[in-house]
Amino acid sequence: MIVAPHTSNIDFLVGLAARSILRIDTKYLAKKELFKPPFGWLFYALGGYPVDRSRHTNLVDKVAEIYNQHERFSICITPEGTRKYSPEWKTGFHKIALKTGVPILMVAFDYPTKTVVVAPPFMPTENTEADIEQIKNYFRQFKGKNPGQGVL
Repeated sequence: MIVAPHTSNIDFLVGLAARSILRIDTKYLAKKELFKPPFGWLFYALGGYPVDRSRHTNLVDKVAEIYNQHERFSICITPEGTRKYSPEWKTGFHKIALKTGVPILMVAFDYPTKTVVVAPPFMPTENTEADIEQIKNYFRQFKGKNPGQGVL
């Protein structure tokens, strides 16, 4: 599952609310700094997995391994990798989907309409660049909390 546009810390709370309302047991990836005291325990308890963005840690392989260890598993990732505008998205979510053979579920937070929109599953292809562009095109119709920082 990918969520965009990610432009505010409030997105986390919206995501938790949507997850609760939809009764989806999904985990999430977040920067490792959130998992430190005094509130780190809370991010773990809410289903978080810390990511060290300062170095390469074979994250794709680690997440794929987690998938393979569970009969049912869902994880949520923000493809921008940050709350600021980033023209180049991280491609790990695409690699994870290919490696595990699962579709990508696109979830958009559209603040002007106060809606959370879930698109039909998207099955990735080996053409990562074309897939990412198609996914970005889908998300361009939605506006985040801070719209100047969203998908362009």
